[in-house]
Amino acid sequence: MSDNTPAPSAPEGEQARALADELLQVQFDIDPVWPAMLGIDTSRAGLGAITEEEEQRGADAVRDVLRRARELEPTEPEDRLTRDVVISLAQAHLDRVAAREVEYTVTDIFVAPAVGMLTTLPMLQISGPEHAESYLGRLRDVPRYLAGALERHRAGVAAGRVPVAHLVDAAVRHLDRHLSDPGNDPLARPAPPDGVDVGDFHAERERLLRDVVRPAIRQYRDGLVEHIAPHARPEDKPGLAWLPDGERIYRLLAGVHTTVDRDPAELHQVGLDLIDRLAGEYAEVGSRVFGTTDLGEIFHRLRTDPALRWSSAEELIEHANAAIRRAEQAAPQWFGRIPTQPWVVEEVPAAAAPGAPAAYYMAPSADGSRPGTYFANTYQVTERFKHTAEVTAFHEAIPGHHFQISLALSLDDIPLLRRVNGFTAYVEGWGLYTERLAQEMGLYSGDVALLGMLSMDSLRAGRLVVDTGLHAKGWSREQAIDYLRTNSPMPLVEIEAEVDRYIAYPGQALSYMVGRLEILRMRQAAERRLGDRFDIRAFHDVVLGSGAVPLGVLDTLVGEWVERQ
Repeated sequence: MSDNTPAPSAPEGEQARALADELLQVQFDIDPVWPAMLGIDTSRAGLGAITEEEEQRGADAVRDVLRRARELEPTEPEDRLTRDVVISLAQAHLDRVAAREVEYTVTDIFVAPAVGMLTTLPMLQISGPEHAESYLGRLRDVPRYLAGALERHRAGVAAGRVPVAHLVDAAVRHLDRHLSDPGNDPLARPAPPDGVDVGDFHAERERLLRDVVRPAIRQYRDGLVEHIAPHARPEDKPGLAWLPDGERIYRLLAGVHTTVDRDPAELHQVGLDLIDRLAGEYAEVGSRVFGTTDLGEIFHRLRTDPALRWSSAEELIEHANAAIRRAEQAAPQWFGRIPTQPWVVEEVPAAAAPGAPAAYYMAPSADGSRPGTYFANTYQVTERFKHTAEVTAFHEAIPGHHFQISLALSLDDIPLLRRVNGFTAYVEGWGLYTERLAQEMGLYSGDVALLGMLSMDSLRAGRLVVDTGLHAKGWSREQAIDYLRTNSPMPLVEIEAEVDRYIAYPGQALSYMVGRLEILRMRQAAERRLGDRFDIRAFHDVVLGSGAVPLGVLDTLVGEWVERQ
């Protein structure tokens, strides 16, 4: 681990920046694929920490940074902000280690070790010999990494911290799909540009995939079947509430993702109240679209109207592109700073699509070699709804994640730690905030698209209810699915995928609505204080102008901005 301890005699502002740099280097050591994806550093070998010994070694380094950060009292606001971000990121890392997530996280989405590896490695860039050798080294590390992951899963079984059976089965099916189609192996995707000499890279990569990587994936897959699946939890006990010390683990993870200390019972009630309030909005828009104010009828029409289904993957992708281009044109009226990083829309890779969410975003590389990518899920595309396409595009791309993350990457005057790290409640809270902001901006094409906005609001409010229901109240998978079917118009294929995601990724689903409600509260308070002097462009620049921060820190930043006006 990095040992860049700032000199005791250095000014505390310099110490804060030095600790931020040190923590980032520790994070890069723990996960060397991350700096490679960012286009910052490919020199760190392998796939990163996975065994308990490796994880604890990383935790010790993080704990040392945290101790020294808590001792600092910088006088300058920017240095205090850096210190606070260091403290929050370090504590969040330690909380996740304490939650022992890797032991029971076996699923077919990217939060699990194997699927995460299969998701991130194909996105790496090969621009020269150094990158080529680095990529080959990561392939050589796959047996060690997957063996370590299986070791952690088996330790979890021994301690009673077991995964959920149907998610283990889904992970196995995902790996089977991967292994059954070597001709379309995504790990063979990274390639150098034409004319770049990387020696025998292609031949060595194919040899490694054939003789090293796929056998390791198969061994891991067989280990899941033999050693993990027989002990896994049934669908009626999917939440952390059913694990030893599950209540404490859930509180830790909920705090990591929301950056606030909120009681699960309180968040559960907030979700219930939001669902009730949305009924009035559905009635208003539904009366214009369908000629009825009955919530059940509106949901039924949204679910069953064949005109609201996609005819092809190409149609879905083009609609997403058009919505994002529309938002890009309107952005200067609402933001003072406009990111320059490019964006693209792509389909979720076929092997991952059955268990993947409806859409997700991958950040651009810091060096500009890879654009920000909005992945749209075209699996069973004729069962997916048109009316949610625009709201999803605004959330994932512009003015949502692509806008926020790209602006953070462009902030050259702040420590790199603050440019590349994310706090889930801030990042996803911003994404959800922009769904309603898009309505203010006039971006939705009509009332049908507004029903899509309300549909996503139902889902995010429902997440507060369902995530806490699963992990704090002991709900079954069926209870969670039934709640969302009753209280949102989302299709069953997406509801089931969403619920499985909440089961596999405890606490993360809380971050969306918690973050949006906090950003809205800050905006409304600023509007009340400033009246006619309130400038929406300036407000958004403040919210996005310091990189991702904990919600409490964002509240301070907005408050200080208001005082300066």
